Amino acid sequence: MAIDRKSSNFGQAHCVHAAIAYLYAQWLPRSGEELRDFPLFVRRVRFYPDVPEHEAVATIFLPLK
Repeated sequence: MAIDRKSSNFGQAHCVHAAIAYLYAQWLPRSGEELRDFPLFVRRVRFYPDVPEHEAVATIFLPLK
């Protein structure tokens, strides 16, 4: 069964990059999970200029086997 690791990220765009780096560099090796043959994707939930930049929210999906 395929499961997606989902992580919500709040704040500026560079925070999204840091969260993605954490998922690949730290969480994934320790989790015992395997990546599916599908790219990571990001869904922006709230974003600038609709909300102040520090209130932006993005959900990161890391497709797993």
